[in-house]
Amino acid sequence: MQKQPWFAAAVLMALLLAGVGIGTLAGRALKPGAEPVPTPVHVGDDRNGPELVVPEQPAVEPPPEAVLAPSNPQIAVATPLPEANPASKPAWKRYAVPFKAIADKPKIAIVIDDLGIDRRRSLIAIELPPPLTLAFMTYADDLADQTEKARRRGHELLVHMPMQAMSAHFNAGPNVLEVGLSDRELRQRIDWGLDRFSGYVGVNNHMGSRFTADIQGMEVVMSELKRHGLLFLDSVTTDGSQAGAAAKRLGVPFLQRQVFLDNDQSVQAIREQLIKTEEIAKRHGQAIAIGHPHDATLAALADWLPTLAAKGFEIVPLTALLIKEK
Repeated sequence: MQKQPWFAAAVLMALLLAGVGIGTLAGRALKPGAEPVPTPVHVGDDRNGPELVVPEQPAVEPPPEAVLAPSNPQIAVATPLPEANPASKPAWKRYAVPFKAIADKPKIAIVIDDLGIDRRRSLIAIELPPPLTLAFMTYADDLADQTEKARRRGHELLVHMPMQAMSAHFNAGPNVLEVGLSDRELRQRIDWGLDRFSGYVGVNNHMGSRFTADIQGMEVVMSELKRHGLLFLDSVTTDGSQAGAAAKRLGVPFLQRQVFLDNDQSVQAIREQLIKTEEIAKRHGQAIAIGHPHDATLAALADWLPTLAAKGFEIVPLTALLIKEK
């Protein structure tokens, strides 16, 4: 049977209307402002088949700066550095760990010396609960990286400055401050140590039983610390130390330790020294104890630090013993 011309025209019109309707429905399916998912495009030609290329996407803002988690140095935790205080303040305030002490609680500052040389034990010290005060050796390697990790963890930093010991058998390290050097040479050695890393609040002595007893040399040290706006912590390696007198004369913020934790490197002996530190803090309102990155010291501190809050003590950064909160 032969189709009429009008019938063919009707079929063509129906097909056109159906196409318009499908396009309209597809357009409405997209929400206002939405963009379709990019379609992978195949380009190139090699033995493994065409390379799959996805069209470039809008840039995504990177996450906040990450730091190493204390429990696993391979796990990153988003924790930005604390804001520095205004630049008009001296360095010991500018780089102080922000801390508001509780007025009626005895305060304890724990300082760990000799860091940076033994990288493994230094990292264990860094991972201890903050805020501790960590003193890094001037002649250690990778100091920028190690001290940055310490600051990000929430610890305060000191430069551990080599100073001459009473006995010639003890080598304090390169660029040691020695009695009899000219003022110019002393300043050069001090500045070399201060240039090794940044972000610290002050200096404490590595060894130094001979040098810290020399008032002339210590006044040179204090004049340099005054110029740089830094504090001095006397490790008190000799009863004849002149550090306090020189600091007072030059107007340098000054503190001194009360307890050495690990002259005896057994865990039991270190625990007894920690109890002694608590007793001093109870009597005087504060105490400063110095330890070193020995296995026994690190283990004793890891056990002891979490117990202090329940016993009514506060662990504070060193500068909290100088800054009086109103």
